[in-house]
Amino acid sequence: MMEFFAEHLTPDALTALGQVIMIDIVLAGDNAIVIGLAAAGLPKDQRAKAILIGIIAATVLRIFFAAITAQLLAIIGLLLAGGILLLWVSWKMWRELRISAREAAEGQEALTEEDLTGDNKIAAGAPRKTFAQAAWQIVVADVSMSLDNVLAVAGAAREHPWVLVTGLAVSIALMGLAATFIAKLLHRYRWIAYVGLLIILYVSLEMIYRGSLEVWPYVQAYMGT
Repeated sequence: MMEFFAEHLTPDALTALGQVIMIDIVLAGDNAIVIGLAAAGLPKDQRAKAILIGIIAATVLRIFFAAITAQLLAIIGLLLAGGILLLWVSWKMWRELRISAREAAEGQEALTEEDLTGDNKIAAGAPRKTFAQAAWQIVVADVSMSLDNVLAVAGAAREHPWVLVTGLAVSIALMGLAATFIAKLLHRYRWIAYVGLLIILYVSLEMIYRGSLEVWPYVQAYMGT
């Protein structure tokens, strides 16, 4: 046991674990808020069903992507591609953090069924939509954000398989059990989301750097032929 701790609990591994946990927290909350915004335009009875379906789908998708991402990133060139994708995720997350306070509050209202805007209504300003429209929006968001989460965790974990496994387990647990609570926390303390955004940006740039070093010898060999 002591040998395991001495070998695996290095400063680099602990730094990676800290990054992974912060990424998990921010993206679980962000995913939950997006689900809430998609469901906000539904009647109350359908809204709760749509949110439940969204959280279950996000949890299942995280498990699926977790099972294949580590193997995919071992393919030459995909680390670079994953870093570029994660860079786009950073931009998308930045735009989402810039949405109006009222939009964010309405998504949060839909999740918690609490009146946060003081109008005695829940998500009153959200455009009305059908259950099928909301479900489709939620599924598309879940696929995108679950892949984003797994890529970010895999990139931050680097050469520490136990950090990768721990991070993916935490991600699945947070999305399945505590997504609504985390969304409420991020709504109240927006700076946490910005810290997470900076970490994701750092991970994406590092993946691009490491992926470029990985691909460069093959580029040179191709250019020399």
